[in-house]
Amino acid sequence: MSNPLVQRLISALNSHDLDSVTACFAPDFHAEWPAHPSRDIQGPEQVRRNWEMIFKMSPDITIEMTNSVEVGEETWGEWHYTKAAGQELRGVIVVTVRDGLIRRSRFYMEPVDGPDAATPGGPRLARD
Repeated sequence: MSNPLVQRLISALNSHDLDSVTACFAPDFHAEWPAHPSRDIQGPEQVRRNWEMIFKMSPDITIEMTNSVEVGEETWGEWHYTKAAGQELRGVIVVTVRDGLIRRSRFYMEPVDGPDAATPGGPRLARD
């Protein structure tokens, strides 16, 4: 089971409740995308603006954390986003919770390949 605040965030995201989403984040919140640094964001208001745009682009989006481990202030979770602008995303998000608010997150999320996706080195092998 993951941190109760992380669970509250997931519930708020699935309800598309921007006020409840924003209330989960500390004023000094920082989100990092180590593989995509131009996606980094600062503060709960930017979180709100990002999710407002996502909810408009993906009104059917659902989010779940399929597995998690807590280590100190961090929750390492496997996340699954469906119907994210027509895509499915899976990956790991590391969330730091301190003093009852999310202070930091690090995203390692990627789109899930469809069955026809090319693979390095050539086409996929036919499956029986």
